[in-house]
Amino acid sequence: MSENVVHLHKPTDSPAPDITPTVLTVVPDAPPARPVPLWVRSGRAIKTGVTHERTKTVVRATARHSLYTLNGGRIVARRTWDGRTGSRYERMIRAAEAAGNLEAAEEWEERLQRFRAARHHRRMDLLHSPVEAAKGVAVGAGMSIGVLVALGIVMAINTGHVGDVITPLSATVDFIALLIRIVQVVWGPLISIGPFLALLALWSVGRKQHAAPAWALPANVCSSEGEPITPSIVVKALRDLGVPALARAIKEMGDAGASMLGPIRIAGCGVEVDVTLPSGVATNEVQGKRRKLAENLTRHEHEVFITIPEAARTVRLWIADSGALDEPIGPSPLVTDETLTANYKTGRAPWGQDLRGDAAELSVYQRHLLVTGLSNQGKTAALRALALWLALDRTVQFWIADLKGVGDWAPFDGIAKVLIEGPSDSHCIQATEMVEDAVEEMNRRIEAVRKDPSLVFPPLIVLVDEAQKAFMCPAKGEDGRPYGGAKATSRYFMAVREIHNQGRAVDVLMWQGTQDPTDQNLPKLVREGAHTRASLVVGTESQAEMALGAKAVNAGAAPHLLRQGLDKGTLVVASDGIAIPAGQSSITVRTHFIDDEPAAEIAARAKALRDGVATLRAIDRAEARDPLADVAAVIGDAARMRTDEVLKRLHALDTAAYRAWNNVRLKRLLEEHGEEPKKSHGVMVVRRDDVARALANRATDGSASAAE
Repeated sequence: MSENVVHLHKPTDSPAPDITPTVLTVVPDAPPARPVPLWVRSGRAIKTGVTHERTKTVVRATARHSLYTLNGGRIVARRTWDGRTGSRYERMIRAAEAAGNLEAAEEWEERLQRFRAARHHRRMDLLHSPVEAAKGVAVGAGMSIGVLVALGIVMAINTGHVGDVITPLSATVDFIALLIRIVQVVWGPLISIGPFLALLALWSVGRKQHAAPAWALPANVCSSEGEPITPSIVVKALRDLGVPALARAIKEMGDAGASMLGPIRIAGCGVEVDVTLPSGVATNEVQGKRRKLAENLTRHEHEVFITIPEAARTVRLWIADSGALDEPIGPSPLVTDETLTANYKTGRAPWGQDLRGDAAELSVYQRHLLVTGLSNQGKTAALRALALWLALDRTVQFWIADLKGVGDWAPFDGIAKVLIEGPSDSHCIQATEMVEDAVEEMNRRIEAVRKDPSLVFPPLIVLVDEAQKAFMCPAKGEDGRPYGGAKATSRYFMAVREIHNQGRAVDVLMWQGTQDPTDQNLPKLVREGAHTRASLVVGTESQAEMALGAKAVNAGAAPHLLRQGLDKGTLVVASDGIAIPAGQSSITVRTHFIDDEPAAEIAARAKALRDGVATLRAIDRAEARDPLADVAAVIGDAARMRTDEVLKRLHALDTAAYRAWNNVRLKRLLEEHGEEPKKSHGVMVVRRDDVARALANRATDGSASAAE
């Protein structure tokens, strides 16, 4: 049995000493803060008190009410002076002369002469008035005393007392004495409070006219949204615009500056007024200060539009009700009216509303269309709304290339004969070939009409959405020609140009949607070939000119001033296919937005009108053909044929397969089979016997070629 040993004493061995040296760190106390001088503390206290919001409010209120009284006195003095002198007429004359209206100046001058003649007559009457007044007082007093005495006699006869004869006279004297005592009592206090009442009246006049600087006015006055537009407000806004010649002219006119203004008319969700500028002020000086003018009118920049009508030296202002342009315009009639139909030739598409609130309807008859703007601002929706309406005309054909490829144009599957969807270079190539096919269709129609002018062809809408991708496509064909670009060698560019040049004559129309226009992704010749040009918000004024043309922008079109993200679907349109107010070159349209689900329902109605369309989802360029056999077929019984004639016939045989063929490609085909074109009388030709031998050689080798 083991035992546990318990030690009852503590070990005496001390642990090994720690030989690590101890480091003592002495941290000095922070020096006491220096006392802030009294003058610094006093300055801070004064600054805090002066800049405190309550102090600012008190100062503004004191300045405001003091200036109300001071400027109210000035306004009353001005009104009094105008009423007693001919200064008002003189200002009217100067205003009419400044505006170049000599007829009005002559009319005001005649009024001034009449006023002076009447004033002279009154002054001449004053020379005789003291004598006449004295006579009048004497006669009046005598008649009054006679009436009172007669009344007393009647009373005396009635009462039998002779003393009653003077009773009415004495009563009148007592009444006059009472009035004198009342005046004596009231006169002292009236003299004391009279000046205060006068100051109160002047303050009231100044307050009603807001006769104080903007910084002193209360917030609900100096920044009041939705303030009614009156002539005085418009004149003040123009006066404070920062155009010296305009300010001087208005100052000379005085209150008559309103003579520049035409009638202020209600126009939709705002008002419209024409302003005839005085001599020495150009219309572009006012156009260039749109933001300042809008702020002077207590509006945002996008709520004021400045256009140039036909009248010389005139600008037309359209001023929206505050916040009205941020309200939705409601659904499209295509969504709400299922009985709505379309007619390509005579109908107008319900595209949206103009700023007046009237329906904006667009005619697409024989008009090429271009819609541009920044990304994600409603370009595709605007294009699709037009196409959905036109799809309700069963005679209209569609070839569509959607180079975004996210399904925006999917409802047209079963309506469009061609529908290409995708963003890749191969899709851009297919879109280019689709447009080239449209050129061939256009040429076929032109040739047929030349033979029979009575022929009528169904409208063909060739629509390319995100067309900038086609212009920027870097791919090249076998012949070395680029698909994209803006040169004469560019296949897409040249195809679009050809349709622009002749397509409308046979109802082959080009519709394009492109974003962020530049000279590279939207060449000048292409954008100027569109009859209807519409622009959503763009980044710069130069882009606005690219989209709409310099003429429209110089006349007031300003898509670059729209608000990105807030004005989605708002288009500035330049076209003869839409009703534009007289004298203007463009109109702003807020387009209806048709979402995907109602778009599919409208497309279903369009499909029901048609017999059924097999939509080609992609253009197949790999169709098997036998080029050598085709060459033999086009030569036929001829012993020889010029190479350019062979190419022409191949092209007519199958445009899609042989569009890119040239002399080099034809020569390579024959060389592959041991033959080649030869010259005859200095011209390259293809011999029938050479082609026959090539076919025989191929049959022997068991080889075959296919067209590319």
